[in-house]
Amino acid sequence: MHSYLRDLGLLRDRRFALMLSARTVAVLGSAFAPVALAFGVLALPGATAATLSVVLTAEAVPMIAFTLFGGVLADRLPRNWVLMAGDFLMAAGYFALAAMLLSGWTPLPALCVAAALSGVATAIAFPAFTGIIPEVVPVDQLQAGNALIGLGGNAARVAGAVLGGATVVLVGGGWALIVSGAMFSAAGLLIAMMRLQPAAQQREPGQRHSVLADLREGWREFSSRQWIWVVVAQFSLMVMAIQAGHGVLGPLLAKESLGGPAAWSAFLAGEAVGTLVGVLTAMRLRPRRPILVAVLLCLPPALPYALLGLDAPLWAIVIGAFVLGVCFDVFGVLWQTTMQREVPRESLSRVSSYDLLGSLMFGPIGLMLAGRAADWFGTEESLLGCAVIIVLSTLAALLSPGVRNLRAPEGELVSR
Repeated sequence: MHSYLRDLGLLRDRRFALMLSARTVAVLGSAFAPVALAFGVLALPGATAATLSVVLTAEAVPMIAFTLFGGVLADRLPRNWVLMAGDFLMAAGYFALAAMLLSGWTPLPALCVAAALSGVATAIAFPAFTGIIPEVVPVDQLQAGNALIGLGGNAARVAGAVLGGATVVLVGGGWALIVSGAMFSAAGLLIAMMRLQPAAQQREPGQRHSVLADLREGWREFSSRQWIWVVVAQFSLMVMAIQAGHGVLGPLLAKESLGGPAAWSAFLAGEAVGTLVGVLTAMRLRPRRPILVAVLLCLPPALPYALLGLDAPLWAIVIGAFVLGVCFDVFGVLWQTTMQREVPRESLSRVSSYDLLGSLMFGPIGLMLAGRAADWFGTEESLLGCAVIIVLSTLAALLSPGVRNLRAPEGELVSR
């Protein structure tokens, strides 16, 4: 009980409370976007799965292209400023998409430009968010801080999945995207209220390095840790499969045979509820080998894609999504905490940007091929292929000694 109270004591810190609130509001906004964007685009005259693939690819490619720059930016400038800029840019992208869907003026190039804004925003915000947490949370409470942030975000994801689907069904994807934009605007304002001490990563003007020198330093920190680059390589394949399944194939199968947006919202809600259970588990879990446990938890997420591919009933598919949510959330807390503990703070955002770049670099391939794969092989068969990729990439990562042998500090193994 004492450890629970100590963890919850983080909520009394104004900076942590603002960061938690901003993250929760942003996740609530982002939870509207997948259903709104997918079914908003698919509802356009003449739109196909290939159309949706193009729009989602336009979002993913800038995310990859700008992520290293985002890491350098967050290691040079106050991370709260960078995070605020990312939230406002995300809002602009969603407002633009909403305006097009509501006005009926939806040329594909314009949709792609608006989607690209949200991709750039993610590239800017993600490394800054990873790096800002150790500036606010004491090192011995990092796992609790990450878990509390996850708890707020996952609760918002549950609400957003339900409300987002209902909004799309009742008034359409354009209005749901307006809600997304408003939420990201609010998150940016909350971050603007944070007051942080000058961070250790900020150099004196005379000590400035070039962007390339900063990237080389970040690469050395990244590549010198086998457990990081092996898991990132694993995730590059997993994300390819997940992007295809979540972004295109799952919504397409829902439209074809499961009942449309409401069914896919149920899938996303099941996943979101699983993340709530996962984050509560992660608050207490202190494995001796955190990365080994995290990678093992990447095997069960193949289940929902296998169930979708086998035409299982919706209730079984939602249970599979719940399992995915539990496993990925525990993975996320263990991964973030280990990175924040093992990587020097002055390099953390750059290492995080290499993590994001590597993990997402094949995502656009999954999005581009998903629609074609559904046409060539069938939607169900393509979803089974996603499950196979997840399993094989995870088994390959387990061959790494760095993944199997990295141990948490003894002080982190106290039973909770």
